[in-house]
Amino acid sequence: QVKLVESGGGLVQAGGSLRLSCAASGGTLDRYGMGWFRQAPGKQREWVAVSTPGGIPVYADSVKGRFTVSRDNAKNTAYLQMDSLKPEDTAVYYCMCRGEWGQGTQVTVSS
Repeated sequence: QVKLVESGGGLVQAGGSLRLSCAASGGTLDRYGMGWFRQAPGKQREWVAVSTPGGIPVYADSVKGRFTVSRDNAKNTAYLQMDSLKPEDTAVYYCMCRGEWGQGTQVTVSS
């Protein structure tokens, strides 16, 4: 059973950047899709981006052009690079792979 541990969240001003990491143990990320989701206070969890098993990235319209997914298979770690952050990006961010979820990491964007 793969375990996912996220890191990299924090407080940033609007226009700033953060890079989230999702490190896997107990299983490889290689050849599996990796999804990123977020949940803002009082809202449902929403899909943000995915890296398909073939490594093709797909993004929600709300983050397209600002967020970038990547992975380092040697480190068994996936990344979500977030640029040009907006206050509406404030949420807890989660990674998901092979049916397992990370614990989430808080991202807060101040105006």
